Amino acid sequence: MVSLYHEALHRIFQEDTSLVARAFDRLLGAAIPEPRKISVVDSDLNECKAIVRRGDTLLLVEADPDRYVVIVESQTETADDKPLAWAYYLSHAAAKYDALPALLVISRSRSTAGWSRQFHRLGLPGLPSLIVCPLVLGPDNVPVITDLAEACQDVSLTILTALIHACDSEVGGILNVLAPALSTIDPDIAKDLAELTEAGLQGTPAQALWRALMSAMTFPYQSELRSLGHEEGLAEGRAKEAARMVLRVLERRGVAVSEQTRDRVLDCTDPATLERWFDRALEATTADEIFD
Repeated sequence: MVSLYHEALHRIFQEDTSLVARAFDRLLGAAIPEPRKISVVDSDLNECKAIVRRGDTLLLVEADPDRYVVIVESQTETADDKPLAWAYYLSHAAAKYDALPALLVISRSRSTAGWSRQFHRLGLPGLPSLIVCPLVLGPDNVPVITDLAEACQDVSLTILTALIHACDSEVGGILNVLAPALSTIDPDIAKDLAELTEAGLQGTPAQALWRALMSAMTFPYQSELRSLGHEEGLAEGRAKEAARMVLRVLERRGVAVSEQTRDRVLDCTDPATLERWFDRALEATTADEIFD
């Protein structure tokens, strides 16, 4: 049975299709031409119903002058038969979509990432007819994101780094900036991404940390509050959460916060003011600067 974290590792590219271009550029140093359009396409690569061939996620990247089909594979462990399947995926997807193929393997295991990155030779001993060499993102080559401003700039990429480093000690630092970063985007999108993150942390101690961080957030409970008609309570809850995020940003950045400043922030109930303070908190060198 396919695990939740296996699905999360590739589904993040379905939630944010533009992430594939940023991952190639920022994490692999292999920039592709500026995409005009990126679409999630059918990952069914069957020619015959007797043999099931299905990639994890397929993205059709339309750029000038070419277009590319990127096969995103979540790999949890080594598998001797996988290179043959990868060779099939690449050739069939290229023919099916008339596009240049690329294989991107994602793994949170260092050993699996290292194995995936090898040249997989298929054919006679010493005389291979096919050589498959995937592009691989794993804990050994993906930098962690622990800066709040950077996390706010690219929430999806931060989630990807958290899932890849799910078994590493650095994951706590990533999650601590990812949680407040989620509060800066649309609440419905944030809720979906928070659930995807929890699934991707399956089987690791970091999952408990993520649940604890999410318990303090507003967006997981918005739908329940609306169904009860507690609009006033919802607005108050949002304001309190926004105020906490302002203080959290300052504290995470090492900016001293006096009791007077803390009380002023927590007493504020105006969303526009809190949003303005949050933006200033990302760069302020003193707590008083957020009020200027």
